[in-house]
Amino acid sequence: MSEEGDTFWVSLAEKFVGVILIIIGAIMLYFTATSTSVLGGFSLFFGILSLIMLIIGLFLLVVRPPE
Repeated sequence: MSEEGDTFWVSLAEKFVGVILIIIGAIMLYFTATSTSVLGGFSLFFGILSLIMLIIGLFLLVVRPPE
């Protein structure tokens, strides 16, 4: 395969993984925010973890691979 085709598929995979991370991070953040009484002390841990997933997903959507 040519280099141009490889770059396209890598970029497409990055975008797809970024969208999946954003969806999972948003769902985690929602359930963490709505069930803080059940999680207790772990609510801060899961909140930070879901924010990190959201940030990484947004980063993967915004950044362009080198050409």
